[in-house]
Amino acid sequence: MQIDFDPALVSYAELLDLFWEYHDATMPAYDRQYRSVILYADEQQQKVATTSKEKLEKISAQKIYTEIEPLKVFTLAENYHQKYYLRQRSSLMSDLQKAYPIEIDFINATVSARLNAVASGIMNYEILTEVLSSPVLSEANRQRLLNNKQKVP
Repeated sequence: MQIDFDPALVSYAELLDLFWEYHDATMPAYDRQYRSVILYADEQQQKVATTSKEKLEKISAQKIYTEIEPLKVFTLAENYHQKYYLRQRSSLMSDLQKAYPIEIDFINATVSARLNAVASGIMNYEILTEVLSSPVLSEANRQRLLNNKQKVP
């Protein structure tokens, strides 16, 4: 995943804290294409990433398998990997495919990213509230999400 961010709103270190919180970096990859890696854009990001990894290793007392490497070229994953958790929800996908008939538009849509987070179980209630206001969702799907909001952290 590649993240474009405004450092005036959120720091690189804060993004890394979220990454470590929602990612099990102690599991070795079973294949190179599924490995965990943080790609940095410059020396400052490299320093911050390395420091955060070292801090996590010290706190967890476990080996952290996430690698830290320079960003050379970013390649999107295959389409079937994009919005993986959301793709398991056929009723939501039906709404999104109507709104975004072109695959790349679906992949790049903010509502798709947020609904994928909801489907994976890592979305907070404030963002869920934003998603519920999307005109893309059918009323039936809005109600389904509302009825399951107690499962949202």
